[in-house]
Amino acid sequence: MLRFDPFSDVDALARELMTGTPTGTRRAPRFMPLDLYKVDDHYVLIADLPGADPGSIDVNVDNGVLTLSAQRSTPSEDGVQWLASERFSGAYRRQLSLGDDIDSSRISASYDNGVLTVTIPMAEEAKPRRIEVSHKGGQQAIETTSTVT
Repeated sequence: MLRFDPFSDVDALARELMTGTPTGTRRAPRFMPLDLYKVDDHYVLIADLPGADPGSIDVNVDNGVLTLSAQRSTPSEDGVQWLASERFSGAYRRQLSLGDDIDSSRISASYDNGVLTVTIPMAEEAKPRRIEVSHKGGQQAIETTSTVT
């Protein structure tokens, strides 16, 4: 089972409020939005990374934790007079805990049109399967004796 912690962003915000150290700025994103769903024998994770540099995207698994990271560059600041600055830049990073039923050696990822898609297959031993019930030969008659008094 893939475990998703929806409160990790809330924890980061609470840390920011308690320490006064910002986790994101007006120009840096605080989180990477994603969708996660299961189809048949695998999970699909879709993360929005608009404008991320394709070479900076990194997907890795270490000790049961899937880490997604990417970088979005800003134009050089030299000689720039900003008239509007609303697009995020900086580093994106998300982590998810993987369950024991994941085959981490077969995880695959692709990046297309600003969307990162990660396919996370289930391990063979974790896939649902039908178990054949064996039985002996034909039908057996059950003999009973009744005594009427």
